[in-house]
Amino acid sequence: MRRIRYQVACSLDGYIAGPQGEYDWIVEEPQIDFAEIFDQFDTLLMGRRTYEGMLKGPGAGEFWGKKVLVFSRTLRQEEHPGVTVISVRSAERLQEFRSRPGKDIWLFGGGELFRSLLEVGLVDTVEPAIIPVLVGGGIPFLPTPAPQTKLTLAGHRVYPSGIVSLEYAVQPPG
Repeated sequence: MRRIRYQVACSLDGYIAGPQGEYDWIVEEPQIDFAEIFDQFDTLLMGRRTYEGMLKGPGAGEFWGKKVLVFSRTLRQEEHPGVTVISVRSAERLQEFRSRPGKDIWLFGGGELFRSLLEVGLVDTVEPAIIPVLVGGGIPFLPTPAPQTKLTLAGHRVYPSGIVSLEYAVQPPG
């Protein structure tokens, strides 16, 4: 079964974006091989706000040849033919995608989506890249209220820029 991996850049004070959704505080790190990272996935999973944000600015609507699943109660599938809109956060529907052959699924963005999938046991790994900056406010890594979840460190790497990449396996409850 394919894994759902929450892989995201995060400030040291726990934000994945600033108050206006900005992410200009994410520093460049030449040693991070983004092609290698992207090659681990064939599907991007995101909430509506992340998806809409990706439709703006440089590279708008570029999803690197990946299948895109967007969770939204307001988007209409016929208006977004290039992606799969899932209107209900259905564990069964997501399990269906997980059971298909393929690479891992990247929970690409959205702290609220992360929280809701964590609550129903559909997140396999949590992989923050901690950026050495204090943003001071914005979109949290994990909005409250959230379930207490035990994690096991599976890997880490420290980069010259000060970025610390962490990988945790999500432990089943109980």
